[in-house]
Amino acid sequence: MLSYFLSEEEKILVDLIDRIGRDYIAPFALRWDEEEIYDPRPIEALAKADLFGLIIPEEYGGLGWGSFRLCLAMEHLSRYCPGVATTYAASFLGAYPILLFGSKAQKERYLPEVARGRKLCAFALTEPQAGSDAAAIQTRAERDGDYYVLNGIKQWITNGGIADIYIVIALTDPRKGTRGASAFIVEKGDPGFAVGRKEKKMGLRASVTTELFFTNCRIPRERLLGKEGFGYIVALRTLDYARVGVGAQAVGLAQGAMELALRHARHRVQFGQPVYHFQAVSHTFAEMAARIEAARSLVYQTARNIDAGIREISGPSAMAKAFATDVAMWVTERAVQMMGGYGYMRDYGAEKLMRDAKCLQIYEGTNEIQRNVIARELLKHYRD
Repeated sequence: MLSYFLSEEEKILVDLIDRIGRDYIAPFALRWDEEEIYDPRPIEALAKADLFGLIIPEEYGGLGWGSFRLCLAMEHLSRYCPGVATTYAASFLGAYPILLFGSKAQKERYLPEVARGRKLCAFALTEPQAGSDAAAIQTRAERDGDYYVLNGIKQWITNGGIADIYIVIALTDPRKGTRGASAFIVEKGDPGFAVGRKEKKMGLRASVTTELFFTNCRIPRERLLGKEGFGYIVALRTLDYARVGVGAQAVGLAQGAMELALRHARHRVQFGQPVYHFQAVSHTFAEMAARIEAARSLVYQTARNIDAGIREISGPSAMAKAFATDVAMWVTERAVQMMGGYGYMRDYGAEKLMRDAKCLQIYEGTNEIQRNVIARELLKHYRD
């Protein structure tokens, strides 16, 4: 397979993630999925290892690394349980708006706690009538002296209830459409803020997804991120940075599924030989490996572009997310097929990964939306 010339620090990071995966996730992942349990122990282990500080600058208590190393962590964590990786990733999704748009005071207040893993974050954009059409949000935020008063509902919010810090996109001026949306920091325990029911999901069951309710929720005006009217920009820029992490999650999930099926194929004997030695099977694994490597290369290069400070990342980030998650879906379906009846049974893990993979094609913008983004970006670079 390809070499990506990881530094010694990066190799240590991968080894550390693998150790946490083996000790805190692998023995329990199937039970968490079966019983739909969020277990804080792997998150606590990641926090103790300072791995919530990967992208947080050193001045705010983080490691000050970047997108590439976060992708490494996401990839290797997802090999063990994509649900746990989703909890981890969603906290960064909620931290990015503060990192990218927060004032110095906001960064000093929130980022050190995030970097230490003491407080998890969540990002609240989606609403019952506003999914792919993010501009259709209806949650309102009205100015009342030194406060904003929020009213509305957010839906399908990862880390709902377990997060301490929520980035909420709400309308401050509905007449202006997307230019009338603003971003706010809401804290767990704010009056008028309540968490709804935990959703029952097809996959990623080790993570928590809930509704959020805002009923005359009063928050101080210093919790406004950036300026009024910047909310849509905050959301889009945050997703540009975060989507490559979903791509990394997909690569790790696909790698884990391939390895699981490969172990089975090497030891499962039919017609007098391991099934791996039948050409139809071995060629399927060859195709898995090639597609995973292509996805990994795209994800890694996109992350390195982000770390290099390249501003035009919308297209590459959308490509990394869409391509890698489609690969993950294909690989997991093939892994189930290569394991036959064993793949279909809940005791062996392959069908879990297939269910987990489906959501990666949906959240943080469906892959159909990613293709809209890619097509739009193409027009910026290719003109007659």
